[in-house]
Amino acid sequence: MQLLTIDDFAPHLNTEFTAALQDGEIAFTLVEARPMPADKRFAALRAPFSLLFRNHSALIFPQQTYMVRHSALGEFALFLVPIARDATGFIYQAVFN
Repeated sequence: MQLLTIDDFAPHLNTEFTAALQDGEIAFTLVEARPMPADKRFAALRAPFSLLFRNHSALIFPQQTYMVRHSALGEFALFLVPIARDATGFIYQAVFN
């Protein structure tokens, strides 16, 4: 399993990631890739960062690990947490630390 960094995701802003569900798939669009401050007390394998994804479904998907696929990045597990709702759907966050 590769160690993903913010540099892997940043070129793919506004592109679609597909998450596997028990009865199909759901699309998420990457809308933000933001670096986070590092905790200098701990050695890190990568600089921490946060990703925000938008989903246009009226249904909220639970916080959990999803198998996600992207055309350039391949398939990997991603823990997504719903953090906000607006007129067009829900925003989900993934944090890498």
